Amino acid sequence: MVVIMMTLEQAKSFFQKDQFACVQAGISIVAVDDNYAKCVMPVTPKHKNAAGAVMGGALFTLADFAFAVAANISGTLTVTVSSNINFVSVCRGTMLYAEAHLIKDGKRSCFYEIPIRDETGALIALVTSSGMHLQKEPHEK
Repeated sequence: MVVIMMTLEQAKSFFQKDQFACVQAGISIVAVDDNYAKCVMPVTPKHKNAAGAVMGGALFTLADFAFAVAANISGTLTVTVSSNINFVSVCRGTMLYAEAHLIKDGKRSCFYEIPIRDETGALIALVTSSGMHLQKEPHEK
C-alpha cells in the first residue's frame, strides 16, 4: 500500500481540530515532511507560571502536538504511549519552536525526539516520545 503524506495545508486543516493546542495554546504548524513536523508557539502571559517563566505544561503541550503531527502525517493513526521531558534552560525569547524527528519506526511503535528552542536557538527542553500505531490504513484527511 502506498501512503500519501499530508501537505502542510492539509495538516493545518486536519490538526486545527485540536482546540487545546491550536486555540488555547496558540500553536501553529510551520513545516511537515515524512515523519517530521515543526510547530511554533508564541510566549504570552497565559503561558507563564507564577515565577514568570514558561510553564512546563505549555512546553510539553508544544512538544506533544509536534509529535502528534509528525507521527500522524502519513495518515496512520498514532498515539502517545509515553513521554519524557527534560527542562534545559529558561526561555528568554517570545517564540518557541518544537521539531519532532523520527528516531525509530516499527510495525506497531515509534520513537521521536523533540527539541524545543526559542528564536535565539537556545535549547529550552528536550522531549522524547514513544507512540503506538493504532491503524495502518490512512485515516480521513
